[in-house]
Amino acid sequence: MDRSEEMSVYVNVVREGGFSAAAKVLGLTPSAVSKQISRLEERLDARLLNRTTRQLSMTDEGEIYFHRATAILADIEEAEAMISNRLDLPRGTLRVSSYISFGRHQIVPLMPEFLNSNPEVKLQLSLSDNMVDLVQEGFDVAIRVADLTDSSLVARRLALDRRIVCAAPSYIEKYGIPRSPEALRDHNCLVVTNVPSMRDWEFTFGNTVRKIHVDGRFETNSGVAVHEAALDGIGIAQLPAFLVARDIRAGRLVSFLEGRVANGKPIHIVYPHRRHLSPKVRAFIDFVVAKMTPVPPWEI
Repeated sequence: MDRSEEMSVYVNVVREGGFSAAAKVLGLTPSAVSKQISRLEERLDARLLNRTTRQLSMTDEGEIYFHRATAILADIEEAEAMISNRLDLPRGTLRVSSYISFGRHQIVPLMPEFLNSNPEVKLQLSLSDNMVDLVQEGFDVAIRVADLTDSSLVARRLALDRRIVCAAPSYIEKYGIPRSPEALRDHNCLVVTNVPSMRDWEFTFGNTVRKIHVDGRFETNSGVAVHEAALDGIGIAQLPAFLVARDIRAGRLVSFLEGRVANGKPIHIVYPHRRHLSPKVRAFIDFVVAKMTPVPPWEI
């Protein structure tokens, strides 16, 4: 087996989290994958993986080799595409990560058009509210709703995560509308438990921003569940415009305290810094940017 194939085996073992999972991707047996890793470590005279009965983890040397091997394999793929005159055609598997609510409500509805326009692209969309490491976990692109701190990533701003305080008409009919941020303390507010800041809703008071601590009788670790609970009239929610704008236009939810709610974080599409973007990545970025700027679809 040549060195590039050894690199591919190792990278897939790390990405898939084990020999058996990597073997399925590569079309090999787990024992063949294990032997290739052992041969690679022997040739390098270095241990790359710590093995236990339950999991694998990279050593310091293994992490260095993983990052370099990933970059080298990407360069090989790009070089071969250039030689075969296929560099300008988006093709291959595109791995995208997004937060659950944004992915379900804004990315998934766009995918039929993107896939129809790029018939040689296979899209793998991973939805999770955890912040993924693009390089470590092998993602090409991610959608992030946050202030960016990782300078190794390239980012394109899509929109602002505008927040909306809202409730179902049935809740308002029974309990009324809070006329000030402070009045929320007397209402049943829906709380996301896995984000501590979601208990402290931010509002503008003149030129300052203040936090109002809210509480209620329904708590969940899912923003999607808060959305559904608000629609069912359980309580008042603070949710992103990209999630509830359609419900407000349809009358399923009613917004209030407009102009007092502080804006949330910016929404970016991010990708690892590379000298040359592959056609599939560039096609996806350009497509999403065109759909969401200058005015995002949920604001129309």
